[in-house]
Parts: sequence; structure tokens; C-alpha cells
Amino acid sequence: MPVVNVHQAKTQLSRLLAQVEAGEEVVIARRGEPVARLVRCKGKRQPDILKGKIVISDSFFDPLPEEELKLWEGG
Repeated sequence: MPVVNVHQAKTQLSRLLAQVEAGEEVVIARRGEPVARLVRCKGKRQPDILKGKIVISDSFFDPLPEEELKLWEGG
């Protein structure tokens, strides 16, 4: 996995994207410290793919019981 610095990434972005499209991962570093990783996206996003498959009960919005609320608040 190649490591490039920020300046290289900015000036050679098209080449780096071609590498990623070919299946390679690229790490971008700042002052030698890795800060980001370029990876190929996994397919196209499909909005509403789960529409109608997930149901949220109306009780989901009910207030929490006092003891559970205390636990969420760190008590």
C-alpha cells in the first residue's frame, strides 16, 4: 500500500484515483503520519433500499423510564 504525502496527493490525485480504481489502497500522510486512506467504493448507493423493510414502533418515541434515563445520563 503506497503512502504519499499531502502535497503529492494534491498534485497527483488523478493518478492516485486510477490506482484505487485498479484495486489498490493509498494512504495519505501529513509529516509522515498517516491520516487518511483512499479505497475503492463498494458499488453504487441505493437510496430507499430499505424503505418498507424497517418499521419503527410508535413506542420508540415514548419517554424512557426514570431508571433507564439515569443510566443514559451516567447515573
